[in-house]
Amino acid sequence: MAAQYGLSFNSAAVMMLLVWITLLGVAPSQGQNQPRLKILPASSIQRKPVGHSLLLTCRPEVPDTNLISDLRWNDNRNMTILPKPMNYYSPLYDSKGRKLRTKAGQSSPMIYTESIAGGTALALIFNSLQESMAGTYYCAASYSVTEKLNAAVVVETYVAITWKDAPTDQRPLMGTDYIVRCEVTANPPATVDWLRNGDQIKSSGRYVIENRGLLIKNITEADDGVYTCRAAVMSTGELKNREIRVEVQIMPEVQRLPQVMDAVEGQSFSVMCNATGKPVPEFQWIKKGTQQNAAELDRFSVNAITGQLDISTVEQQDHDNYACIARNPAGQSESVMKLNVLIRPKIIEFINITVSENEEAIFVCKAFGRPAPEITFRRYGTVEEYTIGLQVSDDRIILEQSTDDEKGETVGTLRISKLATTDDGLYECIARNRGDVAFKVGHITVEYRPIFDHMKALPPVYTWEERPANLSCFAQAIPNATIEWRFNDRRVQDLYDQNLRIENEGLRSDLIITPRDRRYYTAYKCVANNRLGSAEHVMELREARIPESVPQAKPRIVSATSITFDIMAPPVEPGLPLTAFSVQWKEQFQSDWNFAFNRTWSPDSPYIVEGLRPQTAYSFRFAARNVVGLSQWGAYVDQSTPRRSEPETPRILHTPIQDEEEDSDPIVTSPYADHFDMRWSIPVDNGEPIDMYRIKYCPGTKVNGYWTEMEEHCIEQDIARMTNHEMRNLQADTYYRIELMAHNAIGFSKPAHVLMKTARGIDVVLRVDSPTLSSAAVVGIVIGSVVLLLIIADLLCCAFGNLGILATLCRKTKRSPSDLDDEAKLGREDEKQPLNTQPAAASPLKVNSSVEFDGRVVHSRSGEIIGKNSAV
Repeated sequence: MAAQYGLSFNSAAVMMLLVWITLLGVAPSQGQNQPRLKILPASSIQRKPVGHSLLLTCRPEVPDTNLISDLRWNDNRNMTILPKPMNYYSPLYDSKGRKLRTKAGQSSPMIYTESIAGGTALALIFNSLQESMAGTYYCAASYSVTEKLNAAVVVETYVAITWKDAPTDQRPLMGTDYIVRCEVTANPPATVDWLRNGDQIKSSGRYVIENRGLLIKNITEADDGVYTCRAAVMSTGELKNREIRVEVQIMPEVQRLPQVMDAVEGQSFSVMCNATGKPVPEFQWIKKGTQQNAAELDRFSVNAITGQLDISTVEQQDHDNYACIARNPAGQSESVMKLNVLIRPKIIEFINITVSENEEAIFVCKAFGRPAPEITFRRYGTVEEYTIGLQVSDDRIILEQSTDDEKGETVGTLRISKLATTDDGLYECIARNRGDVAFKVGHITVEYRPIFDHMKALPPVYTWEERPANLSCFAQAIPNATIEWRFNDRRVQDLYDQNLRIENEGLRSDLIITPRDRRYYTAYKCVANNRLGSAEHVMELREARIPESVPQAKPRIVSATSITFDIMAPPVEPGLPLTAFSVQWKEQFQSDWNFAFNRTWSPDSPYIVEGLRPQTAYSFRFAARNVVGLSQWGAYVDQSTPRRSEPETPRILHTPIQDEEEDSDPIVTSPYADHFDMRWSIPVDNGEPIDMYRIKYCPGTKVNGYWTEMEEHCIEQDIARMTNHEMRNLQADTYYRIELMAHNAIGFSKPAHVLMKTARGIDVVLRVDSPTLSSAAVVGIVIGSVVLLLIIADLLCCAFGNLGILATLCRKTKRSPSDLDDEAKLGREDEKQPLNTQPAAASPLKVNSSVEFDGRVVHSRSGEIIGKNSAV
């Protein structure tokens, strides 16, 4: 454009223009109101890079802008630069001052003028500066018709630094000479230097700076990194940096595979091929015998990223050599291994045996496989296996083994001499070779004479009021024993006594006794016989009575609305435990206990009376209950409740790990470094409901046995009706003294104190927002696994020895639905009704007992009996 107007710009021309303007009468301003033209930006020389746009604004500074006329931009030949034609018009900015893009299909003149600021200023616009547009431009106008105003500005252009050939990612091959490319264009020309990690690189040794870039000789992996190509033009002050990431590539090298690997026919097989190289190589497996790509074969899969070869089901035809090939842009490498297909062992014979006690047991196990498997034995459920020959731990046991390698067969023989009942059970035959391990379980049944060991610890059987009682007898014996009952050393079958009835059910025999008089409360003998011998067991029937009176009850915790008692239990008979404690209470001025309140507790629960009135004197009395009924009332206690007051001190639920001194605060630890979940129990409110808790925690330390707090870092918070609070933004490995108080309408309780120490550094337990297993879930899984193992063991005992909890439950008599309904009534409160002091018809309390009542008969069971339906 400057060439179009015939302009030639240099410093002398600028000086001549300024002299010419002076001769025309444009003198420096003589005062604040001297009319003049001001060009913005204010600098007399505007230097811009080629390709950039430029806006120059000529604004009159006159007392009255309405007197300005003929405002224009001229070049140095005094030729006026025209405004953009109407069909070119496109606003530069929107109403909010944001620059607008030119619409497709429109173009603007390279240089034009545009009236702005309501016509009071004239803009000179360069859409895209070119080198030819450099020169002097000036603004002229008339003021009050007669006064001429002029202003000039010089526009200079230069070519900015441009990256010609300078890729930001370059990957040379290790061991070669490589030029890190960085070519630059600029006018005036730019100088280029190199930096790495902020340090300048000089041409010396392995580094040579060339026009095309930086030459690195014999490049190594240590040359990885980010290099900075820095270009500078001193005359313009322009400086540009180009960061180039250099990643040295390394040819792959496959780690040597085993020469031979075994795979088991019918099983899956996997092998991992590892290789080094940069970038990370991709893998391919080739079956050498057929030169097939393993990834294209049935049952084969190849992970090209990790190099893992998988065979879903190995077949004999897979026996071959396989090559692992690793490739990357730097080259390739391979390693070969042979796949040997094996036949996993199979146990073809393992038969259960039955042997009498004190005889020799011969247990035979046969197995097949290639190579021929080795056979061992072990007790099922144990880890230790028997070894070939005489066992060191038990010289009665000998393990023998014979192998036929040609047929691939092995016979293992386990011999146990002087067989004992403890040898009865499951045994596991184990056959193993290089292909796999096979297991099979067999059983040795030991025949023995009857025994009653499991019944010796059972308590006597109780009944009362001529209720039928059940004496159950079960003898352990193989083969099963027959059972007969004796009363006063006479066979019950021979007495023809209608009060004595025998019911046989499988291996168990029940003697049903209806004690019409006291002679039936005596000992009965159960005699068991099989072909190996006999045994007898004596069982006793006793008359049950209600418990003795409660000897003593003491109030332990007294509040305005509740009292916690310690109750001393009366003596009990073996097998006739207490099932509940009862209490009645009334205000002392009332004389009639028939209108007293009552409550019943199970023996293992806390004995708490609630719903009391503050500042009231009460009388209490206590009784004990068993399956027969309720004892006489005793242990009379008079106790007054205190006035309504502030709550009791809350109890912090965290378990302390250390008590340094008797009077010091307990110390608990947080598994986290930056937070702690504080938990506490609801204290007694002493007559007014608790409306909030106040927690205060301060960091500090102990110096010479005294706790020193950082008061400026203490935090105090009020918590509404919750029993936990998460303390956040804590410092790691720091002690905090925590103070907790409960509040009601009366005031605050006494504070509970605890010292808490946060974990070091990062959290010991990671907190995540995504679902995951909590510590409670892990504990639940562990407990569930243990319970499952116990159930399996009990099932095995039930199946093979008719023993265990399941076997006991299976022998129980069926209960009616009404009995099950009664079972849910244990410990139910009825504080608004007087307690019935008469013996109840039935107590639904579920306790460990040897007494069971099904509505018709009192039963006794071998093992642990749960007296759910005992008569009361």
